[in-house]
Order: sequence, then C-alpha cells, then structure tokens
Amino acid sequence: MAAETGEQTARVRVSGIGGVFFRAQHPKKLAQWYEQHLGVSQVPSDYDTAPWSQQAGPTVFAPFSQDTEYFGRKSQAWMINFRVPDLAAMVAQLEQAGIEVSVDPEEYPNGRFARLHDPEGNPIELWEPK
Repeated sequence: MAAETGEQTARVRVSGIGGVFFRAQHPKKLAQWYEQHLGVSQVPSDYDTAPWSQQAGPTVFAPFSQDTEYFGRKSQAWMINFRVPDLAAMVAQLEQAGIEVSVDPEEYPNGRFARLHDPEGNPIELWEPK
C-alpha cells in the first residue's frame, strides 16, 4: 500500500562484489599465480579461514558493447580491474617476475592505469586512483 499513500519503500542495494568467478584451463595454477603476483589469496579450504578481503574504495561496474576492443581478443567476455596503492611499485614487482606490463603514459582525472595478462591470456587492468 506504500505506493498508494505516496510513501517510498526503501530499496535494498548490494554492498559490494562478493566474488569473481570464471573458467580457467588450470584453475589451481592460475589461483597460485594471482596469489603470488597480485596478492589475491586463494579460496580457503575451510570456513574458519578468512578469504581475501579487499580494501574499501571505488568500484566500477560497467557492461561494455559486444564489439568492444577494450578487453583484447573478441572471445574475451570479461576483464578485472584491481586498485593498487602504488602503480610504479606494482609494475616493477611484476616486471621483476618476468611479467610484461604496459603502462598507460596518460594520467587521467581518476588516476593511472596499466595492463597485463595472466598466464591464460585474461586481461588485467591495474588502477592507481587519485
């Protein structure tokens, strides 16, 4: 009856992203790579161990057009963007491990960006917010 009386009903909103799930050719090896190089802890094997927890901060949720070239290859349906506190330090760490990273030379109003790929070719964007 709230609509009839002019009262507004509070809408429930999601509070954040609870997980990112995707197919992989070698899930265990890929999970180890993300943990070793980006610090994303693997999924715990029990409920007593806390999973990886991200710091509070801005998150962009943006569907893209089917014909976008932003993700790279046409078969790529998703891309993850990780916030980093120090892009230069993260890039140096990755390059020291032999991982190729492309740093966008432009500084945008919302920060700086770099791009790399995981061992299965999935694009990863790093973002140092302003």
